[in-house]
Amino acid sequence: MRRLGQLWLLLGCLLLAMTAMTAGAAPRVRVEETWPAGRDLTLKPNQSFFLRIAYATDTATRIWARPYFQGKPAKAGSNPSQPHQGNGQAIGWFFLFDAGTQVDEVRISAGDGRVNGTSVVAVYRVRIRADAGAADPGPRPQWVNDLLAADDRAQRAAAHAYVNQPASASDLLFMRVFMLAMLAALLAPLAMSAWAAWKWRGGWRLLGTLPGAWMAFVALRIVVDGMRDPTSHNLWPFEVLIFGVPCTLAMLAMFAVRKLRAK
Repeated sequence: MRRLGQLWLLLGCLLLAMTAMTAGAAPRVRVEETWPAGRDLTLKPNQSFFLRIAYATDTATRIWARPYFQGKPAKAGSNPSQPHQGNGQAIGWFFLFDAGTQVDEVRISAGDGRVNGTSVVAVYRVRIRADAGAADPGPRPQWVNDLLAADDRAQRAAAHAYVNQPASASDLLFMRVFMLAMLAALLAPLAMSAWAAWKWRGGWRLLGTLPGAWMAFVALRIVVDGMRDPTSHNLWPFEVLIFGVPCTLAMLAMFAVRKLRAK
């Protein structure tokens, strides 16, 4: 019994230690400056409000600044975020869509973007209203331009890395399965319609040739349009699937009906 109590005590200590480690690793953020400056502001609709956010984080973390009014999200657009790590500065921004929209706090969230992996780490109190007659705040300060440029470079680098990353085994498998499905969606209606034209008679023959004729028209249109304008059918595999699958199902239905009628 005593050993069991010691075991429970040890497990409790481990749980507390893990909780403390998790809490210690939480991102730390602080709003250092805003533009337009001040906490009581009137902005034009679609005019951006920028926040210079200092951060310290041990892991790759995304940071968002989102406006709220009376506990509910304001009708606004807000910044995306690239991962940040270490100590540095990030830029957050938002703009209000409509005149009359108000903001009483900006919630700064940090995490990986998942519901369970993202939390509010700071709240910045403001009084912001959107009014079409608001005064022009003047030119942006240099820190806004610098942080926007750095954010743009990070986005471009992330996009370049994503495009150039080697395909995984699952990606290659998906592409092969997709191309086989596309090929089947193209050839199946043609083959079944050819069989129907050879074996069936009367109205069934005419009906059976329609799906194949339609798929032949779709394929011919893609080829002809592509020769005139190579960008006209950039998503042609999806076009083949969109038309080929219903045509295949129609032919299968006709085969099934004929088999039932023959019994």
